[in-house]
Amino acid sequence: MGLSGRNLTALHRQREVAFCGRVPISAFIGEILAFMLIGGRGPLDDVILKPVLRGDLDRIRTWLRQPDIEAWWGPSSATSAEVLMAQQSTSAICRVIEAGGEPIGYCHAIDASLWGDDLPEDLEAGTWDLDVFIASAAHRGRGVGLKALELLKEEVFTTTLATAVCVFASIRNEAAVRAYEKAGFSWQRIWNDRALGPSWFMTARRP
Repeated sequence: MGLSGRNLTALHRQREVAFCGRVPISAFIGEILAFMLIGGRGPLDDVILKPVLRGDLDRIRTWLRQPDIEAWWGPSSATSAEVLMAQQSTSAICRVIEAGGEPIGYCHAIDASLWGDDLPEDLEAGTWDLDVFIASAAHRGRGVGLKALELLKEEVFTTTLATAVCVFASIRNEAAVRAYEKAGFSWQRIWNDRALGPSWFMTARRP
């Protein structure tokens, strides 16, 4: 059975960006600062986003069945449908995250209007919603998720007419909010999310 835009929105709001779901953000910030101070190549230099190919779909479905990913994104049956919807949309960007040539996670950006009506009323037309997860436990807490988010945001602004990008974070997850700020997102207001409860609605406008 297909999922309506409203149902997809409710599911989508059950998770926050996976890189800050259960790993202290201090781990990201410490590594980023150390990298900036030391200079040269580091683990974040090897992080790239690659288009999702047909052969990647089974891997993504497997990732979505991981208990920790289901805890962030919701039941795999529903999230697989969401990923498929994004794959089939002309208003979405779907990417496999690679580090050192190894596939370690998934992200997508999608025109937020495709989620239906259950969105903040002041969400600006032309805003794209971003989601990221790092499936490889070995790559969490190393700044990889933050780097992937920044790359995805850059690609949206480079390749689409999006006026802004947005994320949502529970007000209980202050670390996630701070990480989004590091990635250039600004607080708009608190929005009462059906699944998360009071949440920060955050946006980053086109440079």
